[in-house]
Amino acid sequence: MATLKPMPVATKISAPFWQALKENQLKIQQCKQCEGWVFFPRNHCSHCLAHELQWQQVSGEGTLYSYTLTRIPTMPEFSDEMPQALAVVELAQGVRINTTLIDVAEQDIKIGMPVKAVFDKVSSDGDTLLRFTSINNAGGVREYINPLNGLERNDKGQVQVPLSNLAALYALADNKYTDWSNVVVVDQDLINAFADLSGDDYWLHTDPERAKTDSPFKTTIAHGSLVQVLQSRLTIALPFEIIGFNNMVNYGSNRLRFPAPVPAGATIYGRSKVKDISVSHKGVQLTLEMNIHVVGNDKPSVINDLVILYR
Repeated sequence: MATLKPMPVATKISAPFWQALKENQLKIQQCKQCEGWVFFPRNHCSHCLAHELQWQQVSGEGTLYSYTLTRIPTMPEFSDEMPQALAVVELAQGVRINTTLIDVAEQDIKIGMPVKAVFDKVSSDGDTLLRFTSINNAGGVREYINPLNGLERNDKGQVQVPLSNLAALYALADNKYTDWSNVVVVDQDLINAFADLSGDDYWLHTDPERAKTDSPFKTTIAHGSLVQVLQSRLTIALPFEIIGFNNMVNYGSNRLRFPAPVPAGATIYGRSKVKDISVSHKGVQLTLEMNIHVVGNDKPSVINDLVILYR
């Protein structure tokens, strides 16, 4: 399960730093020439400009050099951390690291206070952020706690997620598909009925005899819009239920694609995953990626990023 909060992106130079954090170690660079300590990660020594740097594990102890308290989140995803103590910590080796201070009451935060590292696991994938706390607190590893754990389930077994529980909402976007839905047969009668309703009677959809000779598919195919609409006939068992909202509306689609045809007579089914959760003045938007396939085909016939707005 991933986090929707913006995460640092490891580069070729900084990758050893982030990998060490995953292994619950703090490693910074040291110059082989002058033995000076270097941070942030780079290709040369910031003291003597030599290019012989090595990664060394350090204790993670230091002092609070500076800090500021933020009470308004810069992004909605950080609202569960307010107020944030944004800090600069000076390690015992003399380098300074931008970080956040945790588990320290506001009145106890003092410039120069001794601090130590906390390896904060922020996802089930092992993603780790370096934070700091008072030297008197327990440091070490702070394990990831799935915010969906402990929530009640309905009689269908779906976890019930209150709209007010942002941490749990963000946890829904785990990039995992549901099981496949029931199946629907898209026969020529259904295609013809949609052509009559929509007015789109192009021969590729409605003339089987001509399609045998002129179509690259050698058969008629369903309208892409028809296949998209048929998602309403597909029962997809979502593992969650959003509760605690006043109204819910279909807000539209961020993306709609028809990568593969659905030949007349084909059987389709679908699955979905939560792609994104975002919060704005309009409410909470849940983006549900719907994929509809012809049974047996790996390539989807419809990809629809459906946006549902809760208020």
